[in-house]
Amino acid sequence: MTSLTVIPVPGHGAEDVVVATSGPDRGCVFTGTEDGAILRVSPEGGKVERVAHTGGRPLGIEFAPDGRLLVCDARRGLLWVDPATEDVELITADVDGTPMVFCNNAALAEDGTIWWSDSSTRFGIARWKDDFVQNTRTGRLLRRDPDGTVTVVLDGLAFANGVALSAAGDFVCVAETGARTVVRRWLSGPNKGMRDRLCTDLPGYPDNIARGSDGLIWITLASPTDPLVERLQRGPMVLRRLATKLPDALQPQPKQTVRVVAYDERGALVHDLDISPADHGAAYHMVTGVREDEGRVWLGSLHESAIAVYDR
Repeated sequence: MTSLTVIPVPGHGAEDVVVATSGPDRGCVFTGTEDGAILRVSPEGGKVERVAHTGGRPLGIEFAPDGRLLVCDARRGLLWVDPATEDVELITADVDGTPMVFCNNAALAEDGTIWWSDSSTRFGIARWKDDFVQNTRTGRLLRRDPDGTVTVVLDGLAFANGVALSAAGDFVCVAETGARTVVRRWLSGPNKGMRDRLCTDLPGYPDNIARGSDGLIWITLASPTDPLVERLQRGPMVLRRLATKLPDALQPQPKQTVRVVAYDERGALVHDLDISPADHGAAYHMVTGVREDEGRVWLGSLHESAIAVYDR
């Protein structure tokens, strides 16, 4: 038997989720909403409280060993957020002196290295559909070393999105939403410095990704593959630009679906959780955040005023 429990939160667009693995907040789930709030949800969802405000639009969120949260704010950049004090500290807002446009998702290595995605150098979060449909391929994977040095590791990505590190730290991977693939960059071993793909031709558009407590790379599929979008992305740029100028109601829309997949480090599919609204009886869709923790799969959504948990 499986079930999806939807937990309302006081804010729209609870895009990502993370589970605290230590300290006084152990077991609590954190998320951020479009009004800038960082929320803490009790392990069973009975209590939801605001613990900070970023002053921007928080997206990806990671838990650090010292209890702070690493937050990718689409408007402000990389932030440290302390849920115990409500302090918000800017880590970086630019790359080589140029402000980031769309800071999206991150992974934190044991040595303090931060890996994160900048989805586009042309369009911010308010115009994410423009970048997605126009297929600008200006997304980047970035690295910040403990000494503060920032490096562009990969560029030319089709809407760079979720970021995750392998359990051994021998590779980092980043989702390409527009290309329906997850790109991998090897950090050690015989393939060090090489780029390949953890998975390709996904049955939908990947958003955030995360390594679970089971060691698997969990990937959200925000919407199934849309034939119209696929055709537009391959069409002339003038047509792509025209499509994004249409009224929102006439543009391609995310389908009503809840789906996440999980791959092992060899690129083999291990789980495919495809939960239709009819299965769980709740109007919850467009899953953009995922975190597997001890058999429970926590979910976030860019379009919902709620998070959800799936008990396998």
